[in-house]
Amino acid sequence: MKGESRCFFMGHRDTPDSVYPSLVRAVENHIMQYGVMEFIVGRYGRFDYMAAVAVMEAKRQHPEIQLTLLLPYHPSEKKIDLPKGFDGSWYPSEMEAVPKRVAIVRANQCAVDQVGYLISYVRHSASNTWKLVEYARKKIMVTEL
Repeated sequence: MKGESRCFFMGHRDTPDSVYPSLVRAVENHIMQYGVMEFIVGRYGRFDYMAAVAVMEAKRQHPEIQLTLLLPYHPSEKKIDLPKGFDGSWYPSEMEAVPKRVAIVRANQCAVDQVGYLISYVRHSASNTWKLVEYARKKIMVTEL
């Protein structure tokens, strides 16, 4: 399922609102310059929320793009209604044997392994987000805001 036309977002839960305009520009750039057709985002903090809104805004000009919700927990164990504006959800099959306490981190790593691009916002190095962005830099193109 790896795709050069797929992009994932990763950033801190407490990302300031001032990052939003940069997210909007990055989404547009990834659509126009790199041909990204699917954006994958989690649902666990301010950065994820702003990333989803930026993609929804881009869909007005580019209705062909898709917004996918990354699910770190099996849908049968933790039911999540698909938020308005999302086109679908994705639960990586590799997650089935992952302990719940590390599910979000592992789901993010699975997403990095399946996309061609990452848009990130990291401001402190003592975090799982920082470690995963470092992991991504070795594998795919990373745009840091």
